[in-house]
Amino acid sequence: MVAGVSALMLTGAASTAHAQFRVEVSGVGLTQIPIAIAPFRGGEAAPQNVAAIVQADLERSGLLRAVPPVGGALDETSRPDLAPWRERQADALLTGSITRLADGRYDVRFRLWDVVRAQDLGGLSFPVPVGDLRLAAHRVADHVYEKLTGDKGVFSTRVAYVSKQGARYNLWVADADGENAQAALTSPEPIISPAWSPNGSQLAYVSFEARKPVIYAHDVATGRRRLLANFRGSNSAPAWSPDGRQVVATLTLGGQSQLYALDANGGEPRRLTQSSSIDTEPAFAPDGRTIYFVSDRGGSPQIYRMPAQGGNAERVTFTGNYNISPSPSADGRWLAYVSRVGGAFKLYVLDLQSGQSNPLTDTTADESPSFAPNSRMIVYATRQQGREALMTITVDGRIKARLASAQGDIREPDWGPFQR
Repeated sequence: MVAGVSALMLTGAASTAHAQFRVEVSGVGLTQIPIAIAPFRGGEAAPQNVAAIVQADLERSGLLRAVPPVGGALDETSRPDLAPWRERQADALLTGSITRLADGRYDVRFRLWDVVRAQDLGGLSFPVPVGDLRLAAHRVADHVYEKLTGDKGVFSTRVAYVSKQGARYNLWVADADGENAQAALTSPEPIISPAWSPNGSQLAYVSFEARKPVIYAHDVATGRRRLLANFRGSNSAPAWSPDGRQVVATLTLGGQSQLYALDANGGEPRRLTQSSSIDTEPAFAPDGRTIYFVSDRGGSPQIYRMPAQGGNAERVTFTGNYNISPSPSADGRWLAYVSRVGGAFKLYVLDLQSGQSNPLTDTTADESPSFAPNSRMIVYATRQQGREALMTITVDGRIKARLASAQGDIREPDWGPFQR
């Protein structure tokens, strides 16, 4: 281990700076399902407010809105009187309980009700250690979200991002709401470009601890890391192929920044682009057949795409003269990116079928968009009201949420895959 750099396993206690639950949601969705979440029986004695975490997850999605509860706690064992909830115009009701087991674990149980049709939509039980109560809440939210919308929930996934406070850089792994953050790496030298592997077991990132950009792969469960690219010159901007077998990165082996393919287990790089310009920021399309990237071959930075094996590049962005940071959605429909507009950096989303591009934000320092694995939300970093912020936004731009994050400069978030 290089002096001054520490890599950590992500199994310990969360940083105390992230221990308190909080969420800020703004905006109004076009169509939202009204859901009531009754206080869980036994919830007041649990270390985490499971019902509140579930509610915040669902509201942040933009597709559901909370209806104020009626009365006290309701558990999952008996059929509730649905009439008061109909009067409040709730379409669905969530009830549940939290029980401490003899072995110290907590059993989180819930049941979902269709208030309009008076139907039991089923429920589940999650017996978890105390440290996984937040994860259990996220899994409840995932189940409810999928049952009511038909789409898979992403609340139990994770995000990675980089913070800089003073002279210290940290690579964080956090819940999808920004809470429960734990440091995967701490260094006095810059850390940039974290990228999740497709199965969520590894993070690739660029470290400057060797006084030059070097790419590592970090095993999230064990804290072990290995070199991916330490070739002559600069090694930067890693992107995993969807099958996890390759990493495409920007190398300067030929003197100019070009894209190269690397075997994820090591080996010699294979050059993919053959331009005399700067080619960087690769991102695979979900089918693995196409790579999006940024190039100034037309005179200013724009987003292009080419076959994953290399070949002719096709320009993708045509609005504005400075477009960077491509992030394709998992369903292949959207491309999020950052565009410089009159000196301001704004988050845009491009409909890849129609070619229509739309701004999503009113902030001026947006960076590093990354799609949720269900293609419904985007995480990005920005400055809001003079503060560094880690944000999510729905793909229609209607619902924004500020996530919990570390102190200091917030940079380069990447949204991890579905947990397996």
